[in-house]
Amino acid sequence: MKKLRFAVIGTGFWARYQIPAWLETEGAELVALYNRTLSKAEALAEQYNIPGVYDDIDALLAQEELDFVDIITDVDTHAYFTQKAAAKGIAVICQKPMAPSFNEAKAMLEFCQNHQSPLFIHENFRWQAPIRQLKQALDSGRIGTVFKAKVSFCSAFPVFDNQPFLAELEHFILTDIGSHVLDICRFLFGDARSLYALTQRVNPRIKGEDVAHVLMEMENGVHCFAEMSYASLLEKEAFPQTLVLVEGTQGSAHLTNDFVLKITTREGTFSEKIDPVMYPWLDPEYAVVHSSIVDCNKDILRGLQGGPCETTGADNLKTVALVWGAYASAKTGQVIHL
Repeated sequence: MKKLRFAVIGTGFWARYQIPAWLETEGAELVALYNRTLSKAEALAEQYNIPGVYDDIDALLAQEELDFVDIITDVDTHAYFTQKAAAKGIAVICQKPMAPSFNEAKAMLEFCQNHQSPLFIHENFRWQAPIRQLKQALDSGRIGTVFKAKVSFCSAFPVFDNQPFLAELEHFILTDIGSHVLDICRFLFGDARSLYALTQRVNPRIKGEDVAHVLMEMENGVHCFAEMSYASLLEKEAFPQTLVLVEGTQGSAHLTNDFVLKITTREGTFSEKIDPVMYPWLDPEYAVVHSSIVDCNKDILRGLQGGPCETTGADNLKTVALVWGAYASAKTGQVIHL
């Protein structure tokens, strides 16, 4: 099968990891970069020997023969670049969150469908090795029928140091980390029937919320509580791990710090450590996240080649609905039925 030719749109913080993650896969060839500041694209192009460099998106799409684009830009530009590529029938991969609102995300998906351009969302948290192992344990039936769960991403990590623009967002933690956490909930327990949410702003120097709690009743009856915070000074800093406690009729599964999965039944507790693959280009502080980018890319590549794929635009729109349903609940104080 011939390699699919693609361009990366946006050469900021995450492109420095997305690009080497693509180089770990077979079947895709990176032929061009776009960035509004040309010098940034030129620097990455030189580092990875990429032939095409552009600061004009129309020129890129006109001059390069592309099978897909990977959009790694600020959320406000996602729809613009998606429509530019989809209008030419080019498949689109877009970073999360898909768009600044549910309606804009839905419009993006519909635009791609109308132009027969496949849309994929790069939702990599569900591809983290510990999360995949937890899913296998739940599916095996070792803890019986699941009835409740807590999914937690609580940290004091200085996220605004690496990405200062996050401090300016009117909607912060639910769109930023909540997109990941709520997608993990869907991956592990299926879709939600209803939700109730509360949010807080603890850090006075930011515009949006930095704490959120979302209680969901899933369609299969599981009660799932998702908590997320960038204001939590805890005994053990967990960043960037997602911690999960699941209770079932025959036991419990606990994904805890340092990538340890503990399965407890009446026979006792059994533990295993699930380390991420330590690629040479990743940042050890982000290892579990950066490693999962490779597996997410491989999954999307299967979809681009006509095979099954988990993180399609249509699937991710359900996660987007949870994010904005949570905002609606927090604003009105009402349970949102989905």
